Amino acid sequence: MKRLHWPRRLPIDPYITLLLGTVGVAALLPARGAGADVASGASTAAIAFLFFLYGARLSTREALDGLKHWRLHVTVLACTFIVFPLLGLATRGLVPVFLTDPLHQGLLFCTLVPSTIQSSIAFTSIARGNVPAAICAGSFSSLAGIVVTPLLAAALLGGSVGGFSGDSVVKIVLQLLVPFLAGQFTRRWTGGFVARHRKVLGLVDRGSILLVVYTAFSEGMVQGVWSQVSPARLGGLLVVEAVLLAVMLALTWYGAKGLGFGREDRIAIQFAGSKKSLAAGLPMASVLFGAHASLAVLPLMLFHQMQLMVCAVIAKRRSKDPVPEVTPEDRAAPSRTEAGTATRSG
Repeated sequence: MKRLHWPRRLPIDPYITLLLGTVGVAALLPARGAGADVASGASTAAIAFLFFLYGARLSTREALDGLKHWRLHVTVLACTFIVFPLLGLATRGLVPVFLTDPLHQGLLFCTLVPSTIQSSIAFTSIARGNVPAAICAGSFSSLAGIVVTPLLAAALLGGSVGGFSGDSVVKIVLQLLVPFLAGQFTRRWTGGFVARHRKVLGLVDRGSILLVVYTAFSEGMVQGVWSQVSPARLGGLLVVEAVLLAVMLALTWYGAKGLGFGREDRIAIQFAGSKKSLAAGLPMASVLFGAHASLAVLPLMLFHQMQLMVCAVIAKRRSKDPVPEVTPEDRAAPSRTEAGTATRSG
């Protein structure tokens, strides 16, 4: 019999440990009073700066070229803002056996937030997929989510979203969309600097999310919302989210195949269409849920960590898939998707 060996590297991002550590610090040393006001202001500024960097990184030409691959982007948007919310609504039947009402509201909110940008690009690159399409798909999803997510939250969560109003939408737009557009407009001056210091600015990305997590969970500790969650309920939530992620990974992969997309496009669709953004979801939850934001974002945090670990494994396996050789004739011929688009537009 072969001996079992413990894997040298587990598919766990060290950043997940930092997230959990931040939650622990917020539990032991929550920000109160003036400290809470300072932390809230700093987290708002950090997220605004994060979306400014997103805008500065995305090439305008890249975005315009990405619009040509509209079928792929429509597929990702449909997965993010139609299929995901429908599955979230279906989990209502699990209350109160697996989930409490507040946890279900948080899980439903998780299904409403836009897709990720960075991890979608990273995993698509590792799996040798269509990276430009992943860049545009993640960016388009984030921009659409600034408006679509609050509207869906108001429609599906109703009175649970106590902070939803026209003012809340304006706050989200000012915090996310305006900085992104500012990054786009100043890209001719800032784009080179951002490209040269990508690794250093990556620390800003992750640090801003940690700050928002600390602020949200500090407020939850002060308000005493954690007394509403038991270990058994957390276990039930993890099981439900694992099934939800598995369903979305299968739908995006095999559904894209059924729609006629090639391997590289299917990879981009799977990684962009099955993810939820912590960077976009956290500030939205803070505005929409107020003092109850920490409990509302708990399902999103858990899903975010789960998707990173699972997709890291999938991306590594996809990178080992045999890729058919492309002949000069194949390069000259239009792809199935491009041919279909040309036929329809003609």
